[in-house]
Amino acid sequence: MLASSERNSLVQGVTPNTITVHTNERHDVSASLGDQSTKSTNAHKSPTPSPSTNNVEQRSPGNRPSAEIVASFDGLGYGFGGPQGVANVRNPSDNSLAVGPDHIVQIVNTRMAVFTKKGKRYETTGKILYGPVVTNAVFAGFGGPCETRNNGDAVVRYDQLAGRWLIVMPLFGRAPKRPDQPREAKSGEPAQASPPGRPNQPGAPFQLVTPATPNPTNPNRAGAATVGDGPYSMCYAVSRTSDPLGEYYRYEFLRAYFPDYPRPAVWPDGYYVPTSTSDNLIQKHACVVDRNQMLRGLPATEQCFIIDGVNFLNNADIDGFGVPPRGAPNIMMAAGGAQLNKILGDDVILAWKFHVDWKKPANTKLDGPQRISVSPYQYLCGGQLTNCVPQPGTETRLDAQGDKIMARLVYRKVNGHESVVAVHSVAASSGGGGVRWYEFRLDKTRSPTVYQQGTYAPDNFYRWMASPAIDKKGNIGIGYSFGGSPNYPGQRFAGRLVNDPLGELTTQENVLIEGEGSQSVMRWEDYTQTAMDPSDDCTIWYVGDYLKKGAQFYSSRIGAFRFPGCGK
Repeated sequence: MLASSERNSLVQGVTPNTITVHTNERHDVSASLGDQSTKSTNAHKSPTPSPSTNNVEQRSPGNRPSAEIVASFDGLGYGFGGPQGVANVRNPSDNSLAVGPDHIVQIVNTRMAVFTKKGKRYETTGKILYGPVVTNAVFAGFGGPCETRNNGDAVVRYDQLAGRWLIVMPLFGRAPKRPDQPREAKSGEPAQASPPGRPNQPGAPFQLVTPATPNPTNPNRAGAATVGDGPYSMCYAVSRTSDPLGEYYRYEFLRAYFPDYPRPAVWPDGYYVPTSTSDNLIQKHACVVDRNQMLRGLPATEQCFIIDGVNFLNNADIDGFGVPPRGAPNIMMAAGGAQLNKILGDDVILAWKFHVDWKKPANTKLDGPQRISVSPYQYLCGGQLTNCVPQPGTETRLDAQGDKIMARLVYRKVNGHESVVAVHSVAASSGGGGVRWYEFRLDKTRSPTVYQQGTYAPDNFYRWMASPAIDKKGNIGIGYSFGGSPNYPGQRFAGRLVNDPLGELTTQENVLIEGEGSQSVMRWEDYTQTAMDPSDDCTIWYVGDYLKKGAQFYSSRIGAFRFPGCGK
């Protein structure tokens, strides 16, 4: 996400949606993979929640034994080294993590790395196999800006339904203007197509090698943004097998709108990728690309809705192997409130049903928003890009991104029902910060309804920037940042078993990593991330940041957790 990102505003009336269809700009197959800071104004103190806000607040920790920590090791970050040298990192980290049968893939903004996972193929977890390298290494030989421009905000997912890896990299700079580029669609217009930008695609498979300069001095994108009226791009790489060091199909889709903060989600009929279009406009792109075509390495298309007046969007991302009914729409959600309008809380979560029709794009539709009543909440520290979480030994406070639902929005079909779990950071009655979490269940009309909700705030410290997961038993695990003086910022984990009292995280809190130092800039991570292990569908992986003693920048910590009674 950009340094200034967007100060979200939510307008109660949502304008009519526009669908934009993008054909693939280019795609082919690759082969084997062998401080930016933002100054904010005054420090924010979280407003004291009203009594009604606290009726779901959990003010004491759980008493069940904590989840078992089955792995813990450092990932990309300050001083991290591997076969391709030492990582050159920047703030914020924009952590992304995916886990397959034998590998762990991490992307931190503009750098990627591949690690071993203990199992049939490797004897240990956490050994670096590839990296750190620039993220656009996966697009070498592809041509065009996906190859030539290394950009931040890249994200990795493992599609456990197909046994494939998905890497999504947005391009924030405009390419040179071209006569066939997509125009800016207007609200209410029918579906539009962007013509392919490269002939004879998909092209021949390409052998991907270690880049000549795997870690250039500039940790950001490799070159200045092209100023002008040309298109932006979204770059996709889909592996041909479950080996992230193998071959990839690559695609580029031209975008008329700035593609900030992509949050890809796996669904049977597509990869859903919402983005934000501007720092100054309250406008979102809700996009989906044809997953089935991409998995086969065939020409694919992308369809996008333009939505005005909403907060950051997240699409439901499948945990496990249970799938929704054929043709079921994807669920998409956003928090309420309006930071730009100084509306720093709400009592609803907004939800949409996103149905895609690949044969007749005019039939693609987005139903909503459904306004789901929840316990009132207030953004932690008034939203995003605020000086929020105090640190010992410094006046610098950390951003909480308190205005938005954080990735991932998790879907799980389990125990005869379909659940969707969402999390965001809220002000706690103690004056600190808590993790608000919800479990929604889909009814017969496939509309989400609240099954349970809670705010995990067992003391007066700060818990924020969470990411959830649901294991195959229906247990819910949530990783999050922890801090507040006298604690240096670090990472923790808590959860609940499926039959525990509703609205409570009942396990004792795990400490994945204690921070050892304070960060000198306000931006903190932007997001953390969970990932389910496809090998047992029980182990929940998680990544987040901390600072080592005396370090100039963050390190990331990758951990794996397992609840009693699930898996080994």
